[in-house]
Amino acid sequence: MLKTEGLTLHYGGSQILHGIDFQAKAGEVTCIMGTNGVGKTSFLKALAGTHPRSGGTVELDGENLGRLRAQDMARRGLAVVPQGRMIFPLLTVRENLETGFALLPKSEHKVPDAIYDLFPVLKDMTHRRGGDLSGGQQQQLAIARAMIMKPKVLLLDEPTEGIQPNIIQQIGRVITYLKDQKTMAIVLVEQYFDFAYGLADQFYVLRRGAVSASGPKSGFDQAALRAEVSV
Repeated sequence: MLKTEGLTLHYGGSQILHGIDFQAKAGEVTCIMGTNGVGKTSFLKALAGTHPRSGGTVELDGENLGRLRAQDMARRGLAVVPQGRMIFPLLTVRENLETGFALLPKSEHKVPDAIYDLFPVLKDMTHRRGGDLSGGQQQQLAIARAMIMKPKVLLLDEPTEGIQPNIIQQIGRVITYLKDQKTMAIVLVEQYFDFAYGLADQFYVLRRGAVSASGPKSGFDQAALRAEVSV
């Protein structure tokens, strides 16, 4: 389980997050929703260590992680698929995947067959440069690269943004597959409501950097939730 208590974050003199209490469990998709600018991506950055939080705690499996750098958070088991994908454009697909080996023992430096089963296009394009791929193909590569790391927590930031419908469906199937393995907690930041609602087990709605509503999917009326995340 990933857990935060009282998490705050500042950009310079501006406070962006205000005391976020949050939980995400293995085998579940926990979705963070809200309009633009409410702090969703900032929250993921605070979890991943790419932007130092100002206060509060982050725990993984009951261990307080303190204020670790991004590379140390990754070593503890947090993998990020960032908004914009951030693949290496001059590296091949294979080389992009191999960057995930950095956190694994040498005996595990192999791209699992399951990666290519889930993303056949990556096998077909293994020697193509990342920058030559379409946006949807790059998104698949970014997710696959994170999976290589065998994370305990997978952080997905707007994975459907700018992606064609057939690839969105495939990404949804991959998230469902990962959830069913029950080995990782999946934290999904998403504005495409129908996609998020179909996958999520738990919801957190942010407004002005604070949690305005949270709970299991069964506790939300779909129309009311849609209205809540549109305010």
